[in-house]
Amino acid sequence: MTPVLVYGIPAGSSMGLVASLEWLGQPYRLCRVDMLGEMREASYARINARHETPVLITDDSRSLSETMAIAAWLEARDTGRRISFEPHSPQADRMHQWMAFINTGFTGAFAPLWTALEMDPPDPGQQAALRRFGREAVIERHDKLEAMLRDSPHAFLAGERPTLADGLLIGVARWLDFHAVAEAERWPRLAALRARLEADAAVQFALAIENGEQPRGSGAFRGHIALSDLLEQAVPA
Repeated sequence: MTPVLVYGIPAGSSMGLVASLEWLGQPYRLCRVDMLGEMREASYARINARHETPVLITDDSRSLSETMAIAAWLEARDTGRRISFEPHSPQADRMHQWMAFINTGFTGAFAPLWTALEMDPPDPGQQAALRRFGREAVIERHDKLEAMLRDSPHAFLAGERPTLADGLLIGVARWLDFHAVAEAERWPRLAALRARLEADAAVQFALAIENGEQPRGSGAFRGHIALSDLLEQAVPA
């Protein structure tokens, strides 16, 4: 079967993987999931018992969760090196370093903000504390990333073209605006990188898909599949 990426709304980190699939240019399908609704239903555990996105249903119908695992699956199939580099090369090592930082501390810094947003029932005092702690953590991680970019001579994270590292970044970096933490211009190098990525056709495609539009992409996208249909086809996680 054609691989299917399960992506989450609103503002899921999986948006960056949709852009990466466009850059890769190999056939894929998508499954749209409301992270505040249907992702929490018991049936979703068939593809991910942790009730999270993203999930990739591979070409042999296996469920593969976790961003880094999905990125590794895509990298292994990138024989044309459109979104990665030759294995064991310095460029590949650098890309993996960026990916690890983005997927751990950078992404994790937003966790208190998401917890506060999704708290049910609300607890104003606890939510205020979470937001204060989350803002401080996000700013600290942005400071670290800005310093790392100071040492990079490239237009994108790992080279002169976008790679998987940039896909992971753009899926998460927009959370700064979503949670109204600070103005992006506070980190000029990162703001410039975000602007380059947001102007990219694949990222614009991914954002349009997320917004429920029907954009014209690279031609690799083969359409959406309903979650109910996907649950019937997928091998349990």
